[in-house]
Amino acid sequence: MILDRFRLDNRVAIVTGAGRGLGAAIALGFAEAGADVVIAARTESDLTAVAEQIRQGGRRAHIVVADLADPAACAALAETASAEFGRLDIVVNNVGGAMPSPLLDTTPEALTQAFGFNVANAHALVRAAVPIMLDTAGGGSIINITSTMGRLPGRAFAAYGTAKAALAHYTRLAAMDLCPRIRVNAIAPGSIATSALEVVAADDTLRGALEKATPLRRIGDPADIAATALFLASPAGGYLTGKVIETDGGLIAPNLDIPIPDL
Repeated sequence: MILDRFRLDNRVAIVTGAGRGLGAAIALGFAEAGADVVIAARTESDLTAVAEQIRQGGRRAHIVVADLADPAACAALAETASAEFGRLDIVVNNVGGAMPSPLLDTTPEALTQAFGFNVANAHALVRAAVPIMLDTAGGGSIINITSTMGRLPGRAFAAYGTAKAALAHYTRLAAMDLCPRIRVNAIAPGSIATSALEVVAADDTLRGALEKATPLRRIGDPADIAATALFLASPAGGYLTGKVIETDGGLIAPNLDIPIPDL
């Protein structure tokens, strides 16, 4: 049956930034599809809550409390998955971000930091994970979470947008190096109802403007991203590699401008 192609039975996944938001939704979605999951983030209480939901569904979860701004901490997750569950099939790089800042206020150091947090850390986990995936599972799937701001121009996103654009192209480059045994794809979310969007979502005027500027006329749900990740991780997405899936409500321009004045 076609739905069987969306199953992840007895596979093992790592999901970073999994304490809440997109990472939590992806981890829970993978578990519902049959996977055991290593979940990592900085806040133990958040991870504990997600792990409990995974276990209630009959799957195994292992918590790693770590500062994932540290490339070494990211890389260590691969060995943890192998030690705890005996294999590694899927990696989701969901750690990243950078605060908006006008271009002339964005220092070279801030740009370097954004690149490190969004790209170099993902690369650290990929380098560590690939040999283990090949050895224990014979192949696998890597998914990088980039952003719509990695392809759409908007004010105050020089650091964040540049880093996410780099992660998108890193995805394409890594896919070519790792084919045919490991697939590498990315998801570029639009405006999703997570804690990062709370200020906008709680204001009826701002929320209405954002929804009006989105072709599908709504803010995305974390489950929208989890469903995309499941497709890419599962045999259903088995003929895709080097692709960036734009799960963004149809955006062709930013749907919320940061009010930076003209020069």
